Amino acid sequence: MSVRWGLIGASTIAKQFVINAIRQQGEGEVVGVMSSSLERARTYASENSIAETYSDLNEILSSQIDAVYISTTNELHLEQALASARAGKHVLCEKPLALNSADARKIVAACADAGVVMATNHHLRNAGAHRAMREAIKQGKIGTPLAVRVFHAVYLPEFLQGWRINRPDAGGGVVMDITVHDADTLRFVLDDDPVEVTAFTQEGGMSKNGLEDGVMSVIRFKSGVIAQTHDAFTIAHAGTGFEVHGTSGSLVARDVMTQKPVGDIVLRNAQGEQALEFDREDLYVRALRNFHAAVRGEGAPSASGIDGVWSLATAEAVINSAKTGRAVKVEPGL
Repeated sequence: MSVRWGLIGASTIAKQFVINAIRQQGEGEVVGVMSSSLERARTYASENSIAETYSDLNEILSSQIDAVYISTTNELHLEQALASARAGKHVLCEKPLALNSADARKIVAACADAGVVMATNHHLRNAGAHRAMREAIKQGKIGTPLAVRVFHAVYLPEFLQGWRINRPDAGGGVVMDITVHDADTLRFVLDDDPVEVTAFTQEGGMSKNGLEDGVMSVIRFKSGVIAQTHDAFTIAHAGTGFEVHGTSGSLVARDVMTQKPVGDIVLRNAQGEQALEFDREDLYVRALRNFHAAVRGEGAPSASGIDGVWSLATAEAVINSAKTGRAVKVEPGL
């Protein structure tokens, strides 16, 4: 069964990761790309060996495609995803699904009504590192989880800055860009849901127009686990990490909050330290394999639309807590 893809957005992430991941699937084919600039679409298509170009959403949705990958700026996701569902196209959408969780729920409902596969491109839950940590916790290797620390403060390269640091109307800011990923990865690794958030944001010199470029959050989960996260666009040398500490051991992962299958994990307990091995499969290849399986009716996408609603609701709580100075409930409305 072939899956013919249309790209809505001539994006860097598609060029670097998603186009290749689609083509790695035996039945996957990228047949068209849409950009608001037809000239950009044509240049992008030429660089990436894509046959068809479009500058109009209805035109690409009327073409002979089966699925869309939406990687435009955040404020455009809602309209584009709803139109794709109405056109009967399967939807893989970048995070956040929309500017608020209420709109994200509209996307999920529209795709369900249309009978199409809906997925959120939360890449980190596809990483072998995070999958190994989830399994180790399930196997009781650290006892009962008590606390988590996530380090996801990086330096946003200049070619990616743009709307992320200066356009509140487009859903810019570090919370909507990075904290949503932390929220999803925490839910996946812990197999638990967040219930409450306390957060402080920061303007560290990169962002403009009132957007935050740094944030620290404390998230309480249903089980009682508390998680501390640090996200930033302004930190060049911190490195990333994900630690889970339990009653009888700790999982300490370094350099795992990334789009590449790298990093290492150490299991620490009373017996000492040992490396935790994990697979190094391309995160996006795994995501697209699972998406294609779901299209065939043989499985589920790695991160569903519901998962995207949860991560966005958590990000909303982070933003609201920072604004109000109060603890805020996470309310996905599902």
